Order: sequence, then structure tokens, then C-alpha cells
Amino acid sequence: MPRSSTPPDRAVRTGGRKKDPQIDQAVLRATLELLEEVGYAGTSISQVAARVGVYRPAIYRRWPSKQHLVAEAVASALGDEPTPDTGDLRADLLTGVGTLVEAFTATNVSRVLPALVADLARQPDLRQDFLDSVFQPRRASTARRLRAAAERGDIRPDFDMEFVLDALAAPVYYRALFGHGSVTPELTEQSVDLVLASLRSRPSSPGD
Repeated sequence: MPRSSTPPDRAVRTGGRKKDPQIDQAVLRATLELLEEVGYAGTSISQVAARVGVYRPAIYRRWPSKQHLVAEAVASALGDEPTPDTGDLRADLLTGVGTLVEAFTATNVSRVLPALVADLARQPDLRQDFLDSVFQPRRASTARRLRAAAERGDIRPDFDMEFVLDALAAPVYYRALFGHGSVTPELTEQSVDLVLASLRSRPSSPGD
């Protein structure tokens, strides 16, 4: 990415000026590019700043650490509204879970995930930022579609929402984290169809 001809620090932040969304997006793109090229450990704020053409303080004013920057870059790759509302629950869930598969296969996010998860465990503020920017918005998107489907009568209403949300995405995250199996569209279909089968079946009662 070419360096900016504008004095870099002034282009991003000066005094009370609002942040420039275009520069912020350029920083996130550069971060993802570097993660792809040199990995998590090899990526630094200095490298990102050089690639975008800004000074390091300009980045630190927005992201207090490399870990925070990487977390937001991962968030930008995953998206926060993955599940559409077409009225076809299976198709909507396939699209929503499929965004994880796409992010893990089309970018370096899956290789970044283990190191990022380790940092999340060590830094409570970073963990909360990640939960707020990625985890909860994605789950809320899918939860809205599940509630709408229950109201339409497509699935039974008496289900554990948190468990279902976990069950939909867990196989993809698990394989991305440990690398023991392929992350594929077929995995998305297996996960979604297994969950839907449980949501469309009648729960057993003690007398059954």
C-alpha cells in the first residue's frame, strides 16, 4: 500500500479532530495483510504504521496495543452482523456460520486465533473489547433470526439460546483453533443441520 503524501500524523489525528474512517480502515487492512505475510508474532505497530504511511503515535491513539489492533482487525474480517433475515432459517444460518468459514479460509485469521485467544485470557480489558466488538454482536444477529423463526413456528420455542448459539459456531472455531480438521462449507452444513434437527424435534418428557 503506498505511503500517504499528506503529513501522516496530521492525516489521522490532530488535537481534537475526529478520527478518519478511511485511515482507520487502511490500518486494519494493513494489519490483516501483515498477519498473512509474517504471522501474529512478526506483526508490529511499526510495520503497520510504515505500510499505511503514518506515525506510530497516530495508531496508538486509536489502539493502545498491538493486541487491541489485531483484535479489531479480526473483528473487521469476521463482521458483526453475519446472519441475514430472509425468512429461511436454514439458509440464514448457513450464511451466518459460513462467514466464519470464509474468514478462516480466505484470510490468515485461523492462524492468528490461538495467539489472540492466549492474549485474551491474559488481558481482561482486551477480552472485554473482543467480546463487545465481535462475539456478542455476532451472537445477537443469529439470536434474532432464531427468535423470529420460533415466532413463525419454524422451530420449537423452548430451547436454550446460549447453547444453540454455541453449538452452531463451536465446530468451526474448534477446528480453526486446533487445526486438527478442515474448515469447510460442508462443516457449516453439518453444524447447522444438526442444530436444526434438535430444534425441530419434540423434547422428551419424563414420562416418555
